[in-house]
Amino acid sequence: MIFEKIHSVPTSDELLDKAFRRASRARRGKVIKNMKSNREAYESMILTSANILSDNLANIVRRFPDFDELSDFYYDLADVIVGVDKLKKSLGSVNWASEKIHDMGREQIGKIRSSNNPQSIQKEVYGRMSSIMKSIDKDLKFLNEARNTLRKLPDVDVDAPTIVVAGYPNTGKSSFVALATKARPEVAIYPFTTKGISIGHFTRDNIRYQVIDTPGLLDRPMSDRNDIELQAITALKHLGSVLLYLVDASETCGYTVDDQKRLYEEIKQQFDLPMFAVSNKSDLPEFQELDFVDMEMSTVTSEGVEEVVNNLVDMIGAKQEFFKDIPH
Repeated sequence: MIFEKIHSVPTSDELLDKAFRRASRARRGKVIKNMKSNREAYESMILTSANILSDNLANIVRRFPDFDELSDFYYDLADVIVGVDKLKKSLGSVNWASEKIHDMGREQIGKIRSSNNPQSIQKEVYGRMSSIMKSIDKDLKFLNEARNTLRKLPDVDVDAPTIVVAGYPNTGKSSFVALATKARPEVAIYPFTTKGISIGHFTRDNIRYQVIDTPGLLDRPMSDRNDIELQAITALKHLGSVLLYLVDASETCGYTVDDQKRLYEEIKQQFDLPMFAVSNKSDLPEFQELDFVDMEMSTVTSEGVEEVVNNLVDMIGAKQEFFKDIPH
């Protein structure tokens, strides 16, 4: 996954301790015979500490992805949970510190070589390095928190044709994902969901399709959503090829058909995606025919499930053909 290569981000104190300890070892490796060798020892300390700090800071920046190169889905998710602008600002501060310390180390070498008191210059440089590192400590801590959060994002294939499943709780969404993919769906953490999203896959004509159920997001009225949840829902728009809306036409899920229809209309308005509405639980005696759905099925008996999947695949193909024919 795109965020997995981000390593833990150390604090400024941890980096300074690492740099200064290595620098002390570098000095101890020098044989002090005269003023020249003494200068060279302090020169080694400055260059070693500067290189370690500069390289470690540069690596922190390098391991974060270029957010402008991210897919819209992951960009929006990262923006919702940590703030992309804030990330860019902190990464910019860390990069500035890396370059500043790198240049400082080399600038002081000339002073060391002409000084009769190289230790005082080394102490001065250490003080300036420490000051720069302290100034970005809050950025390093924020980047580490962001790293820990981003690594928990779901691993989804943003390029795969994707079916997003929506509907009130207990309408059969997870059962449909399991039946359509003929496997136990993988559960991945997704921001602001209570159970994590279920991700499954199936293959048709050598094309791998992705099916995603998002409990906690698309299962209650949009008016009940806070701004952050609405942003997380927005991220899903970039992922879906079609949206399957399941209705419990028996109302045994605990929600009336009228409530389910209202949610259907809200999601339809919210998402600029082809939608396919299906009545589930056709095996129950309470099942009723509805005028706003496209098909009926039962995830208990599997009746109609294959036909629903076929229709969704056809809708994805039709959508792809439509966009392929649009002049670019």
